[in-house]
Amino acid sequence: MINADPCPKSAGSHGVGIAGLAGLGLWTLVARHYGMNGPNAGLAAVVACGLPMVLWSLVVDKVHRNASTGIDWRGPARGVRDVLDISIVKIAGLWATWLGIAIFYCLARWYWSGNYRFSMDLFMAAAPWLLVASVPYILWIDRRLVNPKDASYHFGQWVIGGVAGQADMGQVAHHARAWAVKGFFLAFMLSIVPGNFASVVEWRIEDAFAHPVALAGFLIAIMFMIDVCLATVGYILTFKPLDSHIRTANPYLGGWLAALMCYPPFVLMGGGGPLDYHNGGAEWDYWTQGSSALQWILGGWLVLLTGIYAWATVAFGLRFSNLTHRGILTHGPYRWTRHPAYLSKNLFWWFSALPFLTISGSLTDMVRNCAMLALTNAVYYWRARTEEQHLSADPDYRAYSAWMERNAPVPRFFAWLTGKKRAMAVMAQPAE
Repeated sequence: MINADPCPKSAGSHGVGIAGLAGLGLWTLVARHYGMNGPNAGLAAVVACGLPMVLWSLVVDKVHRNASTGIDWRGPARGVRDVLDISIVKIAGLWATWLGIAIFYCLARWYWSGNYRFSMDLFMAAAPWLLVASVPYILWIDRRLVNPKDASYHFGQWVIGGVAGQADMGQVAHHARAWAVKGFFLAFMLSIVPGNFASVVEWRIEDAFAHPVALAGFLIAIMFMIDVCLATVGYILTFKPLDSHIRTANPYLGGWLAALMCYPPFVLMGGGGPLDYHNGGAEWDYWTQGSSALQWILGGWLVLLTGIYAWATVAFGLRFSNLTHRGILTHGPYRWTRHPAYLSKNLFWWFSALPFLTISGSLTDMVRNCAMLALTNAVYYWRARTEEQHLSADPDYRAYSAWMERNAPVPRFFAWLTGKKRAMAVMAQPAE
């Protein structure tokens, strides 16, 4: 039977994420067997899931052949002399970008203490190798690019003060935003990889299966490890030959504000922060003491929500990143809702923190905690709306969004819940 309203094609396949999941699972078993729980073992976990993802993308999905890469593999490549001037400008721009990010790291004190120190040590060790490798890579890719004068070229022209009019300031801004995303979020993701990996490796199986709360904690730790490792791969591998490059970075100030207030050092929801919703409260395991049935039900529900959250990251494959457009995903949990990670994460917080219950017995604490978590939910709703505003510039996203309104269970449920009538006939029209 032919589907009269098929879902738009996804930019990535499920196979990429599953390949990464398999590699990560294998390395985790090896690390657990040999007791390898240090920072380098965590970094190896990123490699273990990233390498299978790259191989799947190139060998099975053949993403390097996609027109969206901007690469032309047909016929002979341009000569080095034909692109040398362009490549030199791009190399200058790239090195200037890295210098700017390094200066920012030096000025921001939080990067030199706690978990962030691991990221800084790693970047300093990798810097000489990246500088050397960038030269042959840019020379190679420029010989195949349909338009080698891309955003990085215009940024390079702006840096070296080229001929007036050579630098397109729109492209310069795009380059700066894309690397700001990568510089800020990659440092954070790398900083939490070791801790998340160690939290799984260090669990003893007999302890994990001792009671429902422990089992839920172990499974949730696994889900968070999956999310962190695969997301870190996404931030690292922003390359055109993998079709995982940043096509656009969110140009709206509201989008940046909404995202940054969810991450250190600007996070508002953390302990003691303005939106902290834990005052006088306790986590779910406290309130379910003495009831195995409640522990199994609530623990299982929290594991399910975390599983959906991790699945949303797995579905991204190599394309995970905040504040960017790297291709429109329409498979996996993204056929249920446009924001499965945000929805599952915010539901998780309500059921894990239970803010309407307080140890202090204070009605004030209860009202405050519920209000603060509701405001946290509002921040994530704001993030979702700014992301939709950004992605809506792409007709592929508009087509996907319209299909979701007609077919996806979560948008249809909220439409029914709010009594909002959908202009189905209009949405059925193809995106222009």
